[in-house]
Amino acid sequence: MLMSATPPLSDLETGDEFVARHIALDPADEAVMLAAIAAPGTEPPAQRRALIEAILPPAIARAAPMDLPPALGEAEALAELRTLAAQNRVLRSFIGQGYHGTHTPGVILRNILENPAWYTAYTPYQAEISQGRMEALVNFQTMVTDLTGMAIANASMLDEATAAAEAMTLALRVGRSRSTRLLVAHDVLPQTLEVLQTRARPLGLTVQPTHASRIADEVGADGGAFAVLLQYPGLNGQVRDLKPIVDAVHAAGGLAIVAADLLALTLLVPPGEFGADIVVGNTQRFGMPMGNGGPHAAYLATRDEFKRSMPGRLVGVSVDAHGRPAYRLALQTREQHIRREKATSNICTAQVLPAVVASMYAVYHGPEGLRRIARRVAASTALLAEGLRGLGWRLLHDTAFDTVQVEVGTRRDALLEAARAAGMNLRAASADSLGITLDETTTRADLVALWTLFADGRPLPDAARFEQPVTTMIPPALQRRSGFLAHPSFHRHHSETEMLRYIRSLSDKDLALDRSMIPLGSCTMKLNATSEMIPITWPEFAQIHPFAPAEQRQGYARLDEQLRAWLCQATGYAGISLQPNAGSQGEYAGLLAIQAWHASRGDAGRTVCLIPESAHGTNPASAQMVGLRVVVVKCDADGNIDLTDLEAKCRQHAAELAAIMITYPSTYGVFDSRVKEVCALVRRHGGRVYVDGANMNALVGLAAPGEFGGDVSHLNLHKTFCIPHGGGGPGVGPVCVVEDLVPFLPGHHSGGVAPGSAVGAVSAAPLGNAAVLPISWMYVRMMGADGLRAATETAILSANYIAARLAGHYDIHYSGNVPGLRGGGVAHECILDLRPLKDSAGVSAEDVAKRLIDYGFHAPTLSFPVPGTLMVEPTESEPRAELDRFCDAMIAIREEIRRIERGDWPRDDHPLKHAPHTAEALTASDWPHAYAREDAAFPLPALRRGKYWAPVGRVDNVHGDRHLFCSCVPVSDYA
Repeated sequence: MLMSATPPLSDLETGDEFVARHIALDPADEAVMLAAIAAPGTEPPAQRRALIEAILPPAIARAAPMDLPPALGEAEALAELRTLAAQNRVLRSFIGQGYHGTHTPGVILRNILENPAWYTAYTPYQAEISQGRMEALVNFQTMVTDLTGMAIANASMLDEATAAAEAMTLALRVGRSRSTRLLVAHDVLPQTLEVLQTRARPLGLTVQPTHASRIADEVGADGGAFAVLLQYPGLNGQVRDLKPIVDAVHAAGGLAIVAADLLALTLLVPPGEFGADIVVGNTQRFGMPMGNGGPHAAYLATRDEFKRSMPGRLVGVSVDAHGRPAYRLALQTREQHIRREKATSNICTAQVLPAVVASMYAVYHGPEGLRRIARRVAASTALLAEGLRGLGWRLLHDTAFDTVQVEVGTRRDALLEAARAAGMNLRAASADSLGITLDETTTRADLVALWTLFADGRPLPDAARFEQPVTTMIPPALQRRSGFLAHPSFHRHHSETEMLRYIRSLSDKDLALDRSMIPLGSCTMKLNATSEMIPITWPEFAQIHPFAPAEQRQGYARLDEQLRAWLCQATGYAGISLQPNAGSQGEYAGLLAIQAWHASRGDAGRTVCLIPESAHGTNPASAQMVGLRVVVVKCDADGNIDLTDLEAKCRQHAAELAAIMITYPSTYGVFDSRVKEVCALVRRHGGRVYVDGANMNALVGLAAPGEFGGDVSHLNLHKTFCIPHGGGGPGVGPVCVVEDLVPFLPGHHSGGVAPGSAVGAVSAAPLGNAAVLPISWMYVRMMGADGLRAATETAILSANYIAARLAGHYDIHYSGNVPGLRGGGVAHECILDLRPLKDSAGVSAEDVAKRLIDYGFHAPTLSFPVPGTLMVEPTESEPRAELDRFCDAMIAIREEIRRIERGDWPRDDHPLKHAPHTAEALTASDWPHAYAREDAAFPLPALRRGKYWAPVGRVDNVHGDRHLFCSCVPVSDYA
């Protein structure tokens, strides 16, 4: 019998199989691309090395490779992560404190949370290709305004604690009081209080905890208060009448902020009806698992008169070019880029994917379904209380929605331990009491188990009580009588068939990564591999309460430890905190660390932050949020920091220089060859160096900010490390620091993390958006050091290939730094300068962006960082065929512009001016344009085989802001 020879087993066990799936270019593609760029050399491997050496300044190259575990295949990595997940213990949680068990409806779990059509979409800045997710966000806004009784709500916040902090500064801006004191009720969530204290300190505000019963008397004393924060219901379950307190606050000239539980508001009088000015909270219990603290969509709702000062994103309704209703982001939706250091918030990422889940939960259940869930929770709570009283225990409050507080004396710890032994977690509410919080997952068996715990052998309440009517613990005067969710959207989709089709109809309107390349500069829209996404819904990760005992979260602790170690290798830093739940929060935490370090040396007078013109747009907004004064540093004609101007500014502000914030490579797509000189110059004048990690995808494996001069960086795990953008969130923004700044990383005193740290919590949960961290863990574990470096090199190669292909058609801004390369040599992104086209053809960058939709593409970043430009960033996970498809589209658009320049088409009637073209417009009997329908619909032959049709024409932005409307559109408007 003849046997065929095979290679050794070791040769067949490849650990880098995932690398070849993540990086979409094969050697043949690379050879073509390197030739197009005219990279020096004759063989592709040598040409690739020469390209990177020519573009990356030699002075910043890594001293040694990253020390990471060898790459694993997908199955092996999942198996290893399973062993970590198994170290977490999932107990029945009765802790409450803002986090609850919930049932994610299967149709939402599979078709939204686990669906790349939803989780790979980008922030809806391009309205015409984002109509589906914006309709879902309008549902979210309507849900929040209806349940809170407020006039307007934004499209989600990062978490309840940071939403409260934003409400604090909103109240300070719009209120009339000159006080700098915020009164916080004693029964506000402890994590919220800590984040408020963190945010207030650098702004010179005082956060004063006060018993809720004394606030009405306190609000006018000691110089008054600009606002109060109340919890509804309170942390320990009490449902109190807040109207007398709100009236007293208003009489004293302050504003009332209420942190409210949305599910409770289906049964309770909404805050808007008793005079609240701002209402905040989270929507976690609307279908999002606890996930060790996140991600969850928080909300902020307010009075109509405050809408133009409201932080975060707001989806509004406008009309398109054909007069049809269309959604768009409204007002100051990216104000930190527009207003920079004058911005009132640095928020850049929201929580869109969790907000969509929450809104769909409300759509699926409808108002009656939500009431039924809430009634069941309230009835279970009343039964629990009745049974505990019958067993001889004293409850501290007679009112409740879902939480009771039981006085237990010296038996607290013994009962906590007995509960854990029985598979339950309770909350230590005080030294001598326990809190028990119920939720929609609570069953009869849970009530029996709780009664058994407290029975001490006494007979349990009669099970027949479950079949008898129950009087809830909500006072009659505080029971809601107003309706909510009356819009048809919340009444049409209660069967799974209807819900499935509704979800599909919305996703069909949008462009996400599952359809095409999203070539956004600075936002790194790369593959979010399925194997990376699978673990986020494992119960061992998804069903963990962030304040469960530490021994039950050992898997998360180990994941945190490993991921931080790997990210330290990637960045060259000594310490990292994963707590910040957005890049903006990472920036904020990094600046707090610098401030705290200066203060520890008795140097608190350092209050100037230098920021180059080329920095990321959130940098100046973050600096002003920590009380720093921004001084702008010029850049030269090549996009580099002007060292002469920097030196002058350093000398001028030497005594007060706190830091410089640079983005590297810069938002201009430039590797500044003198970056080490920049860092050294600032340090000589007493400042620290912040390196924004937004463009880290151009550095991993090649250079490390902690080695070439950075003291602090934040990373965007939703960019470089594969957490998907989710339509505008969730994100994770770890803050990374050098050795002497490690003691100033954010702690989380209420969560038991670094209780002695100088910087308090910046997020509600100790590990921030913990549930999405397994995504980045999987990415690094499957890529290994060599794979990560190859990804960076491929991203740079792809950007230079696009620059080379388009250089003959468009000006490549800030190129020419590498003579001999076609396209001039760029980093991982390139800027197409379209400003000359305004004069030659009357065509704007926006016209090109909208025309790209007809070609099936999301536009590159529009007019940032340079007005009148498009910033293009391909990633390592895009194949050459897709890069060519994009280049072919851009070249075809340039040919269309030449037709305008030649006079073939009039300046006011051509395909770019009227793009995007809807199917309805193209099939109308009347076609009034100077160009053919085919020119509009199928400008390239390949589009006949697969065409994305924009659901609306060009959206009128001005109309949307002049006629601001931010809730569900009346059905009659679509007639």
